[in-house]
Amino acid sequence: MTPFSVHVVDDEKTIREGIATFLKAKYEVEAFPSAEPFLETMKIRPPDLVLLDIGLPGMNGIEALRAVKEHAPEILVIVITAYEDVKSVVSAMKYGAYDYVVKPLHMDTLEVSIRNALETIRLKKEVQSLQERYLNENIPCFIGESRAIQNVVEFVGVLAKSPDTPVLVFGETGTGKELIASAIHYRSPNFQGPLIIVNCAAIPKELIESELFGYEKGAFTGASAAGKRGLVEQAEGGTLFLDEVGDLSLDAQAKLLRFLEEGEFYRVGGTKKRQVRTRVVSATNKNLDSLIEKGLFREDLFYRLAVVRVEVPSLNERREDIVPIAMHFLTEFGRKFQKSFSDISPEARRALEEYFWKGNVRELRNLMERGTLVGKGPILTLSDLGTEDRRKHERRTRQEEDLGYPHLTQSGIDLCQAQESLERFYISEALQMSGGNESRAAALLRLNHHTFRYRKRKLGL
Repeated sequence: MTPFSVHVVDDEKTIREGIATFLKAKYEVEAFPSAEPFLETMKIRPPDLVLLDIGLPGMNGIEALRAVKEHAPEILVIVITAYEDVKSVVSAMKYGAYDYVVKPLHMDTLEVSIRNALETIRLKKEVQSLQERYLNENIPCFIGESRAIQNVVEFVGVLAKSPDTPVLVFGETGTGKELIASAIHYRSPNFQGPLIIVNCAAIPKELIESELFGYEKGAFTGASAAGKRGLVEQAEGGTLFLDEVGDLSLDAQAKLLRFLEEGEFYRVGGTKKRQVRTRVVSATNKNLDSLIEKGLFREDLFYRLAVVRVEVPSLNERREDIVPIAMHFLTEFGRKFQKSFSDISPEARRALEEYFWKGNVRELRNLMERGTLVGKGPILTLSDLGTEDRRKHERRTRQEEDLGYPHLTQSGIDLCQAQESLERFYISEALQMSGGNESRAAALLRLNHHTFRYRKRKLGL
Protein backbone atom coordinates (compact mmCIF):
# COMPACT_ATOMS: atom_id res chain seq x y z
CA MET A 1 0.00 0.00 0.00
CA THR A 2 1.27 3.51 -0.86
CA PRO A 3 2.37 5.43 2.30
CA PHE A 4 0.11 8.23 3.45
CA SER A 5 1.33 11.73 2.62
CA VAL A 6 1.50 14.42 5.30
CA HIS A 7 2.18 18.14 4.89
CA VAL A 8 3.53 20.05 7.88
CA VAL A 9 2.98 23.83 7.92
CA ASP A 10 4.67 25.73 10.78
CA ASP A 11 6.78 28.88 10.82
CA GLU A 12 8.96 27.65 13.71
CA LYS A 13 11.83 25.79 12.11
CA THR A 14 12.65 23.54 15.08
CA ILE A 15 9.02 22.39 15.41
CA ARG A 16 8.57 21.97 11.66
CA GLU A 17 11.75 19.94 11.21
CA GLY A 18 11.16 17.98 14.42
CA ILE A 19 7.71 16.85 13.32
CA ALA A 20 8.97 16.07 9.81
CA THR A 21 11.85 13.94 11.14
CA PHE A 22 9.50 12.10 13.51
CA LEU A 23 7.03 11.26 10.74
CA LYS A 24 9.39 10.41 7.85
CA ALA A 25 9.91 6.87 9.07
CA LYS A 26 6.25 6.04 8.36
CA TYR A 27 4.90 8.63 5.95
CA GLU A 28 5.76 10.77 2.93
CA VAL A 29 6.35 14.20 4.45
CA GLU A 30 6.74 17.72 3.04
CA ALA A 31 7.29 20.74 5.30
CA PHE A 32 6.47 24.43 4.69
CA PRO A 33 7.24 27.62 6.68
CA SER A 34 4.04 29.41 5.58
CA ALA A 35 0.61 28.83 4.08
CA GLU A 36 1.22 30.27 0.60
CA PRO A 37 3.82 27.77 -0.71
CA PHE A 38 1.90 24.91 0.95
CA LEU A 39 -1.34 25.83 -0.87
CA GLU A 40 0.44 26.01 -4.22
CA THR A 41 2.01 22.58 -3.68
CA MET A 42 -1.28 21.12 -2.42
CA LYS A 43 -2.94 21.88 -5.77
CA ILE A 44 -0.28 19.81 -7.55
CA ARG A 45 0.34 17.08 -4.94
CA PRO A 46 -2.63 16.94 -2.55
CA PRO A 47 -1.71 15.27 0.76
CA ASP A 48 -3.84 12.91 2.83
CA LEU A 49 -3.30 14.93 6.00
CA VAL A 50 -2.14 18.44 6.94
CA LEU A 51 -0.62 19.54 10.26
CA LEU A 52 -1.37 23.27 10.18
CA ASP A 53 -0.18 25.91 12.64
CA ILE A 54 -2.75 28.61 13.34
CA GLY A 55 -0.27 31.41 14.07
CA LEU A 56 1.40 31.72 10.67
CA PRO A 57 2.93 34.83 9.09
CA GLY A 58 1.00 36.24 6.11
CA MET A 59 -2.09 34.08 5.64
CA ASN A 60 -2.97 32.68 9.05
CA GLY A 61 -3.91 29.07 9.76
CA ILE A 62 -7.68 29.65 9.84
CA GLU A 63 -7.60 31.30 6.42
CA ALA A 64 -5.40 28.48 5.10
CA LEU A 65 -7.79 25.90 6.55
CA ARG A 66 -10.71 27.51 4.72
CA ALA A 67 -8.69 27.50 1.47
CA VAL A 68 -7.90 23.79 1.90
CA LYS A 69 -11.55 22.89 2.47
CA GLU A 70 -12.73 24.97 -0.49
CA HIS A 71 -10.20 23.32 -2.82
CA ALA A 72 -10.19 19.75 -1.47
CA PRO A 73 -12.70 19.08 1.33
CA GLU A 74 -11.59 15.43 1.59
CA ILE A 75 -8.15 16.43 2.98
CA LEU A 76 -8.04 16.12 6.78
CA VAL A 77 -6.45 18.93 8.78
CA ILE A 78 -5.10 18.86 12.34
CA VAL A 79 -4.49 22.40 13.58
CA ILE A 80 -1.63 23.34 15.92
CA THR A 81 -2.13 26.20 18.34
CA ALA A 82 0.38 27.85 20.68
CA TYR A 83 -2.07 27.79 23.58
CA GLU A 84 -5.54 26.43 24.08
CA ASP A 85 -7.34 29.47 22.73
CA VAL A 86 -10.99 28.43 22.77
CA LYS A 87 -12.01 30.97 20.11
CA SER A 88 -9.34 29.79 17.64
CA VAL A 89 -10.10 26.12 18.27
CA VAL A 90 -13.85 26.68 17.79
CA SER A 91 -13.21 28.54 14.54
CA ALA A 92 -10.94 25.77 13.29
CA MET A 93 -13.49 23.05 14.05
CA LYS A 94 -16.24 25.16 12.49
CA TYR A 95 -14.29 25.36 9.22
CA GLY A 96 -13.70 21.61 9.10
CA ALA A 97 -10.57 20.80 11.14
CA TYR A 98 -10.41 17.12 12.10
CA ASP A 99 -8.62 17.71 15.44
CA TYR A 100 -6.28 20.11 17.23
CA VAL A 101 -3.08 19.83 19.30
CA VAL A 102 -1.56 22.39 21.66
CA LYS A 103 2.05 23.56 21.89
CA PRO A 104 4.38 22.55 23.40
CA LEU A 105 3.83 19.42 21.38
CA HIS A 106 4.01 15.96 22.92
CA MET A 107 4.86 13.50 20.20
CA ASP A 108 2.83 10.70 21.78
CA THR A 109 -0.32 12.86 21.74
CA LEU A 110 0.39 14.06 18.22
CA GLU A 111 0.95 10.50 17.00
CA VAL A 112 -2.42 9.34 18.42
CA SER A 113 -4.21 12.20 16.64
CA ILE A 114 -2.38 11.47 13.37
CA ARG A 115 -3.07 7.75 13.63
CA ASN A 116 -6.79 8.34 14.20
CA ALA A 117 -6.97 10.76 11.27
CA LEU A 118 -5.17 8.40 8.91
CA GLU A 119 -7.36 5.49 9.99
CA THR A 120 -10.36 7.61 9.00
CA ILE A 121 -8.72 8.25 5.61
CA ARG A 122 -7.91 4.56 5.19
CA LEU A 123 -11.53 3.58 5.82
CA LYS A 124 -12.77 6.24 3.37
CA LYS A 125 -10.40 4.96 0.68
CA GLU A 126 -11.48 1.39 1.36
CA VAL A 127 -15.15 2.37 1.00
CA GLN A 128 -14.36 4.32 -2.17
CA SER A 129 -12.53 1.35 -3.65
CA LEU A 130 -15.39 -0.95 -2.74
CA GLN A 131 -17.90 1.47 -4.22
CA GLU A 132 -15.92 1.71 -7.47
CA ARG A 133 -15.97 -2.08 -7.71
CA TYR A 134 -19.73 -2.07 -7.15
CA LEU A 135 -20.09 0.56 -9.87
CA ASN A 136 -18.09 -1.47 -12.36
CA GLU A 137 -19.93 -4.69 -11.57
CA ASN A 138 -23.50 -3.52 -11.08
CA ILE A 139 -24.40 -0.45 -13.11
CA PRO A 140 -25.56 -0.87 -16.70
CA CYS A 141 -24.38 2.32 -18.33
CA PHE A 142 -26.34 4.85 -20.32
CA ILE A 143 -24.81 4.70 -23.77
CA GLY A 144 -24.72 7.79 -25.91
CA GLU A 145 -23.14 11.20 -26.19
CA SER A 146 -26.24 13.31 -26.78
CA ARG A 147 -26.54 16.37 -24.58
CA ALA A 148 -29.97 15.16 -23.46
CA ILE A 149 -28.69 11.95 -21.88
CA GLN A 150 -25.45 13.51 -20.62
CA ASN A 151 -27.49 16.09 -18.69
CA VAL A 152 -29.42 13.27 -17.03
CA VAL A 153 -26.25 11.32 -16.16
CA GLU A 154 -24.59 14.40 -14.66
CA PHE A 155 -27.71 15.24 -12.65
CA VAL A 156 -27.95 11.68 -11.32
CA GLY A 157 -24.33 11.90 -10.16
CA VAL A 158 -25.14 15.00 -8.13
CA LEU A 159 -28.38 13.87 -6.51
CA ALA A 160 -27.02 10.40 -5.69
CA LYS A 161 -24.75 11.93 -3.04
CA SER A 162 -27.72 12.27 -0.70
CA PRO A 163 -28.57 9.02 1.13
CA ASP A 164 -32.27 9.64 1.67
CA THR A 165 -33.75 12.36 -0.60
CA PRO A 166 -36.76 10.92 -2.49
CA VAL A 167 -36.49 10.93 -6.29
CA LEU A 168 -39.29 10.60 -8.87
CA VAL A 169 -38.25 9.47 -12.37
CA PHE A 170 -40.47 10.30 -15.34
CA GLY A 171 -40.14 8.70 -18.75
CA GLU A 172 -41.82 6.71 -21.46
CA THR A 173 -41.89 2.92 -21.34
CA GLY A 174 -38.51 1.45 -22.18
CA THR A 175 -36.41 4.60 -21.61
CA GLY A 176 -34.39 3.09 -18.76
CA LYS A 177 -36.01 4.37 -15.57
CA GLU A 178 -34.77 1.31 -13.68
CA LEU A 179 -31.22 2.12 -14.83
CA ILE A 180 -31.61 5.56 -13.26
CA ALA A 181 -32.68 3.99 -9.95
CA SER A 182 -29.73 1.60 -10.13
CA ALA A 183 -27.28 4.43 -10.84
CA ILE A 184 -28.67 6.50 -7.94
CA HIS A 185 -28.33 3.55 -5.56
CA TYR A 186 -24.82 2.41 -6.47
CA ARG A 187 -23.45 5.95 -6.53
CA SER A 188 -24.98 6.85 -3.16
CA PRO A 189 -23.76 6.30 0.41
CA ASN A 190 -26.32 3.45 0.55
CA PHE A 191 -24.56 1.41 -2.12
CA GLN A 192 -23.63 -1.44 0.23
CA GLY A 193 -27.27 -1.83 1.25
CA PRO A 194 -29.89 -3.67 -0.82
CA LEU A 195 -31.61 -2.31 -3.92
CA ILE A 196 -35.19 -3.61 -3.70
CA ILE A 197 -37.19 -3.25 -6.93
CA VAL A 198 -40.97 -3.27 -6.74
CA ASN A 199 -43.21 -3.27 -9.83
CA CYS A 200 -46.36 -1.77 -8.32
CA ALA A 201 -48.38 -2.62 -11.45
CA ALA A 202 -47.51 -6.34 -11.19
CA ILE A 203 -48.79 -6.79 -7.62
CA PRO A 204 -52.57 -7.19 -7.12
CA LYS A 205 -54.01 -4.09 -5.47
CA GLU A 206 -55.35 -6.10 -2.54
CA LEU A 207 -51.83 -7.42 -1.80
CA ILE A 208 -49.69 -4.32 -2.42
CA GLU A 209 -49.98 -3.02 1.16
CA SER A 210 -48.93 -6.32 2.75
CA GLU A 211 -46.13 -6.74 0.18
CA LEU A 212 -44.74 -3.29 0.92
CA PHE A 213 -45.15 -3.18 4.68
CA GLY A 214 -45.42 -6.84 5.64
CA TYR A 215 -47.94 -8.44 7.96
CA GLU A 216 -48.21 -10.07 11.34
CA LYS A 217 -49.24 -13.69 11.82
CA GLY A 218 -52.97 -14.20 11.46
CA ALA A 219 -53.45 -10.76 9.89
CA PHE A 220 -55.75 -12.22 7.23
CA THR A 221 -56.89 -15.52 5.81
CA GLY A 222 -53.97 -17.31 4.21
CA ALA A 223 -51.34 -15.23 6.01
CA SER A 224 -48.15 -17.04 6.96
CA ALA A 225 -48.15 -18.27 10.55
CA ALA A 226 -44.82 -16.54 11.10
CA GLY A 227 -45.84 -13.21 9.55
CA LYS A 228 -43.73 -11.55 6.88
CA ARG A 229 -41.25 -8.71 6.50
CA GLY A 230 -42.34 -6.28 3.83
CA LEU A 231 -40.22 -4.91 1.01
CA VAL A 232 -39.76 -1.63 2.90
CA GLU A 233 -38.05 -3.51 5.74
CA GLN A 234 -35.99 -5.54 3.28
CA ALA A 235 -34.68 -2.27 1.79
CA GLU A 236 -33.36 -1.01 5.14
CA GLY A 237 -30.05 0.81 4.71
CA GLY A 238 -30.41 0.75 0.94
CA THR A 239 -32.85 1.90 -1.75
CA LEU A 240 -36.50 1.03 -2.40
CA PHE A 241 -37.41 1.48 -6.08
CA LEU A 242 -41.16 1.76 -6.69
CA ASP A 243 -41.69 1.29 -10.42
CA GLU A 244 -45.10 2.30 -11.83
CA VAL A 245 -45.89 4.10 -8.58
CA GLY A 246 -49.05 5.53 -10.17
CA ASP A 247 -50.66 2.08 -9.81
CA LEU A 248 -50.63 2.13 -6.00
CA SER A 249 -54.03 1.97 -4.32
CA LEU A 250 -55.15 4.97 -2.27
CA ASP A 251 -54.80 2.95 0.96
CA ALA A 252 -51.22 2.01 0.09
CA GLN A 253 -50.54 5.63 -0.89
CA ALA A 254 -51.67 6.84 2.54
CA LYS A 255 -49.40 4.39 4.33
CA LEU A 256 -46.48 5.21 2.03
CA LEU A 257 -46.96 8.93 2.71
CA ARG A 258 -46.79 8.34 6.47
CA PHE A 259 -43.61 6.33 6.02
CA LEU A 260 -41.99 9.03 3.86
CA GLU A 261 -42.88 11.79 6.32
CA GLU A 262 -42.02 10.03 9.57
CA GLY A 263 -39.98 6.96 8.64
CA GLU A 264 -42.56 4.86 10.52
CA PHE A 265 -45.15 2.25 9.59
CA TYR A 266 -47.18 -0.65 10.94
CA ARG A 267 -47.31 -4.11 9.43
CA VAL A 268 -50.77 -5.19 8.29
CA GLY A 269 -52.57 -6.46 11.40
CA GLY A 270 -49.82 -5.15 13.66
CA THR A 271 -49.79 -2.68 16.55
CA LYS A 272 -46.01 -2.27 16.88
CA LYS A 273 -44.63 0.88 15.30
CA ARG A 274 -41.60 0.12 13.13
CA GLN A 275 -38.87 2.42 11.85
CA VAL A 276 -36.72 1.88 8.77
CA ARG A 277 -34.17 4.11 7.05
CA THR A 278 -34.15 3.67 3.30
CA ARG A 279 -34.18 5.89 0.26
CA VAL A 280 -37.29 5.81 -1.92
CA VAL A 281 -36.88 6.21 -5.68
CA SER A 282 -40.10 5.95 -7.68
CA ALA A 283 -40.89 6.00 -11.38
CA THR A 284 -43.88 6.32 -13.67
CA ASN A 285 -44.80 6.66 -17.31
CA LYS A 286 -48.27 7.93 -16.38
CA ASN A 287 -49.53 11.48 -16.17
CA LEU A 288 -49.73 11.89 -12.39
CA ASP A 289 -51.29 15.36 -12.73
CA SER A 290 -54.23 13.75 -14.52
CA LEU A 291 -54.51 11.01 -11.85
CA ILE A 292 -54.48 13.68 -9.14
CA GLU A 293 -57.31 15.57 -10.88
CA LYS A 294 -59.35 12.35 -11.02
CA GLY A 295 -58.72 11.63 -7.34
CA LEU A 296 -56.69 8.51 -8.10
CA PHE A 297 -53.37 9.78 -6.76
CA ARG A 298 -52.69 11.83 -3.65
CA GLU A 299 -51.28 15.27 -4.35
CA ASP A 300 -49.43 15.35 -1.00
CA LEU A 301 -47.77 12.02 -1.83
CA PHE A 302 -46.76 13.32 -5.25
CA TYR A 303 -44.89 16.26 -3.73
CA ARG A 304 -43.27 14.00 -1.14
CA LEU A 305 -42.07 11.53 -3.77
CA ALA A 306 -40.96 14.26 -6.17
CA VAL A 307 -38.55 16.17 -3.95
CA VAL A 308 -36.16 15.71 -6.87
CA ARG A 309 -37.47 14.96 -10.36
CA VAL A 310 -35.58 13.29 -13.19
CA GLU A 311 -37.02 13.17 -16.70
CA VAL A 312 -35.48 10.54 -18.97
CA PRO A 313 -35.60 11.57 -22.64
CA SER A 314 -37.15 9.17 -25.12
CA LEU A 315 -34.97 7.52 -27.73
CA ASN A 316 -36.74 9.62 -30.38
CA GLU A 317 -35.45 12.74 -28.61
CA ARG A 318 -31.81 11.60 -28.80
CA ARG A 319 -31.53 10.05 -32.23
CA GLU A 320 -27.76 10.53 -32.36
CA ASP A 321 -27.53 7.81 -29.70
CA ILE A 322 -29.49 5.16 -31.62
CA VAL A 323 -26.58 3.67 -33.59
CA PRO A 324 -24.11 3.64 -30.64
CA ILE A 325 -26.73 1.83 -28.52
CA ALA A 326 -27.43 -0.56 -31.38
CA MET A 327 -23.70 -1.32 -31.68
CA HIS A 328 -23.60 -2.08 -27.94
CA PHE A 329 -26.45 -4.58 -28.32
CA LEU A 330 -24.82 -6.04 -31.44
CA THR A 331 -21.75 -6.87 -29.36
CA GLU A 332 -23.84 -8.19 -26.46
CA PHE A 333 -25.98 -10.52 -28.57
CA GLY A 334 -23.08 -11.50 -30.79
CA ARG A 335 -21.42 -12.98 -27.69
CA LYS A 336 -24.70 -14.55 -26.55
CA PHE A 337 -25.34 -16.30 -29.87
CA GLN A 338 -21.63 -16.90 -30.53
CA LYS A 339 -21.63 -14.93 -33.78
CA SER A 340 -19.07 -12.51 -35.16
CA PHE A 341 -20.69 -9.22 -36.10
CA SER A 342 -18.38 -6.30 -36.78
CA ASP A 343 -20.74 -3.55 -37.98
CA ILE A 344 -24.21 -2.46 -39.11
CA SER A 345 -24.75 -1.75 -42.80
CA PRO A 346 -25.39 1.88 -43.91
CA GLU A 347 -28.97 0.99 -44.97
CA ALA A 348 -29.70 -0.62 -41.61
CA ARG A 349 -28.18 2.35 -39.75
CA ARG A 350 -30.37 4.74 -41.71
CA ALA A 351 -33.46 2.63 -41.00
CA LEU A 352 -32.68 2.58 -37.26
CA GLU A 353 -32.21 6.36 -37.20
CA GLU A 354 -35.47 7.01 -39.09
CA TYR A 355 -37.62 4.50 -37.21
CA PHE A 356 -40.11 5.81 -34.61
CA TRP A 357 -39.33 3.98 -31.37
CA LYS A 358 -42.57 3.55 -29.43
CA GLY A 359 -40.84 1.15 -27.03
CA ASN A 360 -37.65 3.22 -26.82
CA VAL A 361 -34.40 1.45 -25.85
CA ARG A 362 -36.26 -1.74 -24.88
CA GLU A 363 -37.73 -1.98 -28.39
CA LEU A 364 -34.32 -1.32 -29.95
CA ARG A 365 -32.79 -4.03 -27.76
CA ASN A 366 -35.42 -6.54 -28.87
CA LEU A 367 -34.91 -5.60 -32.51
CA MET A 368 -31.13 -6.04 -32.25
CA GLU A 369 -31.56 -9.40 -30.52
CA ARG A 370 -33.77 -10.55 -33.38
CA GLY A 371 -31.37 -9.22 -36.01
CA THR A 372 -28.33 -10.83 -34.40
CA LEU A 373 -30.15 -14.15 -34.03
CA VAL A 374 -31.31 -14.42 -37.67
CA GLY A 375 -28.37 -12.62 -39.30
CA LYS A 376 -25.34 -14.44 -40.63
CA GLY A 377 -22.81 -11.62 -40.28
CA PRO A 378 -20.29 -10.20 -40.25
CA ILE A 379 -22.42 -7.13 -41.18
CA LEU A 380 -25.94 -6.71 -39.79
CA THR A 381 -28.21 -5.93 -42.75
CA LEU A 382 -31.56 -4.21 -43.19
CA SER A 383 -33.27 -7.53 -43.89
CA ASP A 384 -31.85 -8.94 -40.63
CA LEU A 385 -33.64 -6.20 -38.72
CA GLY A 386 -37.02 -6.67 -40.39
CA THR A 387 -37.95 -3.00 -39.91
CA GLU A 388 -39.71 -2.82 -43.29
CA ASP A 389 -42.17 -5.51 -42.18
CA ARG A 390 -42.88 -3.47 -39.07
CA ARG A 391 -43.51 -0.31 -41.07
CA LYS A 392 -45.96 -2.12 -43.38
CA HIS A 393 -47.81 -3.46 -40.36
CA GLU A 394 -48.03 0.01 -38.77
CA ARG A 395 -49.30 1.58 -42.02
CA ARG A 396 -51.91 -1.16 -42.43
CA THR A 397 -53.03 -0.77 -38.80
CA ARG A 398 -53.45 3.00 -39.17
CA GLN A 399 -55.44 2.55 -42.40
CA GLU A 400 -57.78 0.12 -40.66
CA GLU A 401 -58.52 2.48 -37.76
CA ASP A 402 -61.93 4.14 -37.71
CA LEU A 403 -61.13 7.82 -37.50
CA GLY A 404 -64.78 8.96 -37.70
CA TYR A 405 -66.26 11.08 -34.94
CA PRO A 406 -68.45 9.22 -32.40
CA HIS A 407 -72.19 9.78 -32.86
CA LEU A 408 -74.05 11.79 -30.25
CA THR A 409 -76.81 9.59 -28.78
CA GLN A 410 -79.52 10.15 -26.18
CA SER A 411 -77.17 8.77 -23.53
CA GLY A 412 -74.63 11.43 -24.44
CA ILE A 413 -70.86 11.17 -24.88
CA ASP A 414 -67.82 12.09 -22.85
CA LEU A 415 -66.67 15.14 -24.82
CA CYS A 416 -63.46 15.54 -22.82
CA GLN A 417 -62.52 11.94 -23.46
CA ALA A 418 -63.33 12.23 -27.17
CA GLN A 419 -61.24 15.42 -27.40
CA GLU A 420 -58.37 13.75 -25.57
CA SER A 421 -58.49 10.74 -27.93
CA LEU A 422 -58.42 12.98 -30.98
CA GLU A 423 -55.55 15.03 -29.59
CA ARG A 424 -53.64 11.88 -28.71
CA PHE A 425 -54.07 10.54 -32.26
CA TYR A 426 -52.84 13.68 -34.04
CA ILE A 427 -49.90 14.22 -31.70
CA SER A 428 -48.84 10.59 -32.26
CA GLU A 429 -49.24 11.02 -36.03
CA ALA A 430 -47.20 14.23 -36.02
CA LEU A 431 -44.41 12.55 -34.07
CA GLN A 432 -44.47 9.62 -36.47
CA MET A 433 -44.28 11.88 -39.54
CA SER A 434 -41.50 14.00 -38.06
CA GLY A 435 -39.40 11.04 -36.97
CA GLY A 436 -39.82 12.03 -33.34
CA ASN A 437 -38.63 15.61 -33.82
CA GLU A 438 -40.84 17.65 -31.48
CA SER A 439 -40.23 20.99 -33.19
CA ARG A 440 -41.31 19.64 -36.60
CA ALA A 441 -44.26 17.80 -35.03
CA ALA A 442 -45.40 21.02 -33.32
CA ALA A 443 -45.18 22.89 -36.65
CA LEU A 444 -47.37 20.24 -38.35
CA LEU A 445 -50.07 20.89 -35.74
CA ARG A 446 -49.65 24.69 -35.87
CA LEU A 447 -48.57 24.72 -32.20
CA ASN A 448 -45.58 26.36 -30.57
CA HIS A 449 -43.00 23.96 -29.15
CA HIS A 450 -43.82 24.63 -25.48
CA THR A 451 -47.58 24.05 -25.97
CA PHE A 452 -46.86 20.85 -27.89
CA ARG A 453 -44.56 19.51 -25.17
CA TYR A 454 -47.10 20.38 -22.49
CA ARG A 455 -49.94 18.54 -24.27
CA LYS A 456 -47.70 15.57 -25.12
CA ARG A 457 -46.63 15.26 -21.49
CA LYS A 458 -50.19 15.70 -20.22
CA LEU A 459 -51.35 12.81 -22.41
CA GLY A 460 -48.46 10.64 -21.22
CA LEU A 461 -47.03 10.22 -24.73
